[in-house]
Amino acid sequence: MANKKFKIKKGDKVMVIAGDDKGKVSIVLQVLTKKDAVLVAGCKIAKKATKPSEENKDGGFKDKEMPIHISNVKKVEE
Repeated sequence: MANKKFKIKKGDKVMVIAGDDKGKVSIVLQVLTKKDAVLVAGCKIAKKATKPSEENKDGGFKDKEMPIHISNVKKVEE
């Protein structure tokens, strides 16, 4: 299987063009080539339950960025 190449890289400034966060401009945290997706800071936030541990005695909920398909973001010139 050939390696996929995208024009969007980690650290690029992108705008979300589809979905609930449409119009937001933020930075790419990670590019997931196998899923054709990107993680964008502050976009598509989901609450994930965490079990109590030594660091987090009470457990609870944590906000986490979820992947956005690469076709739903566009690169913004800085």
